[in-house]
Formats: sequence, C-alpha cells, structure tokens
Amino acid sequence: MSGIIWIIIVGFVAGIIARLLSPGPNNPSGFILTTVLGIIGAFLATFIGQAIGHYGPDQGAGFITATVGALIVLFIWNRLVARGVIPDMNK
Repeated sequence: MSGIIWIIIVGFVAGIIARLLSPGPNNPSGFILTTVLGIIGAFLATFIGQAIGHYGPDQGAGFITATVGALIVLFIWNRLVARGVIPDMNK
C-alpha cells in the first residue's frame, strides 16, 4: 500500500515540476490531471529506460527521469490540443 502512495506522491511532484517547466494555456489542470501526468511520465520513463537497458526489469524510473517523462507527455498533450484532436478546456 505504501508503494502506491509513494508512486502517487512522486507522480504529483513530477507533474507539478513538468507543468512549471512547460507553462502554456492548454496544460491539463487540477490535482488529478497533474498527478496522472506525472504517473504516466514515470511509467513512460521506466519503459524507455528498461528498453534501452538503463534500468533492470525490477527497477523503476527515478524522480528526475519521471519529470522528464512527464515533460514528454505534456509535450504530446500540447501537440494534440494544437491539432484539435483533444479539445482545449481553457476556452
């Protein structure tokens, strides 16, 4: 149970840092979307790190790479909003 809480906390902090590093009018906002952004970023960083051999099968992404993964997810989100695939919630 503490592992899930830790993932949520790291995901939330990574999501906040990613949103601070990449401000924009079409960022997903709110506690839940920020947390999901960070968690998806951590999973993305873990997947890529394991694929290139940086992490072992039982290792996860660190805090910095989770933030980088969240930045990648946020960039993809912004591109999808710019193309109109995802509606802009700030209108």
